[in-house]
Amino acid sequence: MQRAGGGMAGFGALLRQCPLLLPQNREGTAYEGFVTAQGKDFHIRILLPMDFELKNTRIECSWHLKNILHGYRRILKQRLHSCPDLVSFMVELKTILEIALKNTQDLHIPRPPEYYSCLVREIEILGWNKVAYVDTGLTTIKLKAEDSCGRQHLITLKLNAKYPTEPPDCLVDFPVQFSISWMPQFLAALESLKEFWDTMDEIDGKTWVLEPENPTRSATTRRIAIGNNVSVNIEVDPRHPNMLPECYFLGADHVVNPLRTKLNTNMHSWDPEISLLQNLKDLLEIDFPSCAVLEKSDFAKDCGICYAYRLNGTTPDQVCDDSRCGQPFHQACLYEWLQGLPSSRQSFNVIFGECPYCNKPLTLKYSMKKL
Repeated sequence: MQRAGGGMAGFGALLRQCPLLLPQNREGTAYEGFVTAQGKDFHIRILLPMDFELKNTRIECSWHLKNILHGYRRILKQRLHSCPDLVSFMVELKTILEIALKNTQDLHIPRPPEYYSCLVREIEILGWNKVAYVDTGLTTIKLKAEDSCGRQHLITLKLNAKYPTEPPDCLVDFPVQFSISWMPQFLAALESLKEFWDTMDEIDGKTWVLEPENPTRSATTRRIAIGNNVSVNIEVDPRHPNMLPECYFLGADHVVNPLRTKLNTNMHSWDPEISLLQNLKDLLEIDFPSCAVLEKSDFAKDCGICYAYRLNGTTPDQVCDDSRCGQPFHQACLYEWLQGLPSSRQSFNVIFGECPYCNKPLTLKYSMKKL
């Protein structure tokens, strides 16, 4: 069974990244051991929620590691929200830890006069109005910038003792990786992502985005409401935002099957010269409802098992296929319910059972990454 760490295959990938971090239970929700960076081992314990929603993961570590990562908590939280699985997050954590250790060691290395004179000169060229934050040791600087559409962005620079011979380490909230060492590259990267952010802003402003609830600038996915308990999850390519995205429909089969058919039939009509949202409207032959003109009670129902709309940040994404019922459920809730039925049966990532409301046959195709 595939877990947030990826099942046996995923655990193998995790083991390669962190050979001293081992699972503590059969469910794959607890890991404990050591993460290694710059030849040093740091004790860490990771507790995943039962629904394997990575952003709700609890991380426990030694006071020494807490102190090292103190200034990186916001970045780590962002990575927890954006990483698709535990393996990806551990790669990010090790990278951030390497940077943090390097900067911690650099704090004890005396800076030559050229370090400060060059830094001040660089900032004066950029303009002090671009500085959002600077620490007392002049080793961490946050610079702010606007893109051509007026969107605000931050770049965090971590300078080591060899600056300006070595460029600073840069941390940015981008959906793709860029080689950035200073403001000019940052501004160029902003403009290269203009179309992507224009696309996502149009979707956020003109549709009802169910997930993520508060998308970051690096988020490339959106789950968009279409109708009563029907939605589409899209994955947008940041480098080609006006091309056909990966689409996955959620809802009862009798509702989503015609949408899939329309998408496949009209796919040849996709026009990269018009916006992604307009293309989706044309291909699916629908108008997406906007949350600005709709009340939740008019459009979406709470989960029929936990009686809540949001569960760990997710909304109901499974629906009874019987058109007379149409009761929605969270995938995790429905999975637990069906598992508890003596009459249910399972095959790979599919579980068969009955709807809790109408007792009609119900099939759940599930992803263990979400359970």
